[in-house]
Amino acid sequence: MIFNKTKIEGAYLIDLEPIKDDRGFFSRAWSKAEFQKHGLVTDYPEWNLSYNNKEGTTRGMHFQKNPHAEVKLVRCTRGSLVDIFIDLRKDSPTRYEWASIELRPEKYQFLYIPAGCAHGYQTLEDETEITYSVSSSYASDSEGSIRWNDPFFSIKWPKNEDVIISEKDGNCPDFDPTNCPF
Repeated sequence: MIFNKTKIEGAYLIDLEPIKDDRGFFSRAWSKAEFQKHGLVTDYPEWNLSYNNKEGTTRGMHFQKNPHAEVKLVRCTRGSLVDIFIDLRKDSPTRYEWASIELRPEKYQFLYIPAGCAHGYQTLEDETEITYSVSSSYASDSEGSIRWNDPFFSIKWPKNEDVIISEKDGNCPDFDPTNCPF
């Protein structure tokens, strides 16, 4: 496993290292020891799956507040998507910065997003599927959201018009940095 730092402090794009032969390949997809060596979270009590019918489906930007803040370990298993995350952590050198990474199943990558980051994605094709493990069980009273197109962050999404988004995600109020939960 190769741990590549992203522009957000503490976030990594993790490349698997396939061992190939004429049958295909084998690759280690998880190693508690490797994650510990990089100082990363290794306990994931929930594993989520999201399927999206149409290109342009946009989900997020979601987070959970303390004490239920979540680390996410994300992988695209079908189709393709752009994964976007925003650093909201008070003491982070990359606070209020965002990053985007295209995920495709054939790249055999995982994205590690630290707790204290808002997370969302937009599908690049029909029938896109994403799986992600989280370090804390869902707690509705800790749920938070930032509107996908909030002007405070000026996120550059692949598609900005005719997106498919839930009413809840599309109608979040403008972000107020004086009320940031982290």
